[in-house]
Amino acid sequence: MTTRYDCRDSFSRTVGVDAAVAAARAGELIVLPTDTVYGIGADAFIPSAVTTMLAAKGRGRSMPPPVLVGTARAAAALVDDLGAFGQDLIDEFWPGALTLVFRASPTLLWDLGDTKGTVALRMPLHSVALDVLKQTGPLAVSSANRTGQQAATTVDEAEQQLGETVSVYLDAGPCTDNIPSTILDLTGTIPTLLRAGAISVDRLRAVASVIADNERRTASTGDTEFKPAAPHPLDSGGARADAPTDEWPSGGEPVA
Repeated sequence: MTTRYDCRDSFSRTVGVDAAVAAARAGELIVLPTDTVYGIGADAFIPSAVTTMLAAKGRGRSMPPPVLVGTARAAAALVDDLGAFGQDLIDEFWPGALTLVFRASPTLLWDLGDTKGTVALRMPLHSVALDVLKQTGPLAVSSANRTGQQAATTVDEAEQQLGETVSVYLDAGPCTDNIPSTILDLTGTIPTLLRAGAISVDRLRAVASVIADNERRTASTGDTEFKPAAPHPLDSGGARADAPTDEWPSGGEPVA
């Protein structure tokens, strides 16, 4: 059964967040607002829930979802190494519209799909999302839409596409800023821009002075799609970020 909660009302928000947390812990799917677009989420440590989420979107294991976290400490526990710039970038831009790609900790007991040992992480700047994430822990979150369709900027749009595959919808009103997150790959020696987005390269370079900008633009389902000019480990199935433009540079949808 699907339930929808209006998070613009304080009582409904409290009840809705509790319901979303319970649903995620039970391996069910939820839709929650972020500072970019609405996202569909599942407990990152319940493989069957992640599989169900990918199926609801019409996607396979070759396009694994990014992971949203409620604290920077939670992110640090998921990665093998923050690298030379990871902590500084987190301190400056989180919570916010910056997705960072790291090598995942090899000790993690999860299955996000064919990640090639990487994970794309973000801490969203949205109070409802953070209320949920601080209780659930890391959530695998992709844009709340069917693959190939426009990312949902309202709960109505999300529900029209995802329907009863989702147990709990948290409605915080229309998204006010649907520019996708910037995606920066920190798995190599030099940080590499995978997708331009809400945070400019100039702002990033004020923190991490050396950033390879190898992207080229192509049209893709109404969004701007970015692909590295040279082959990149993520292109062959590694973690490709979601913010609600679904994800990775070759994904064509926004990242939540």
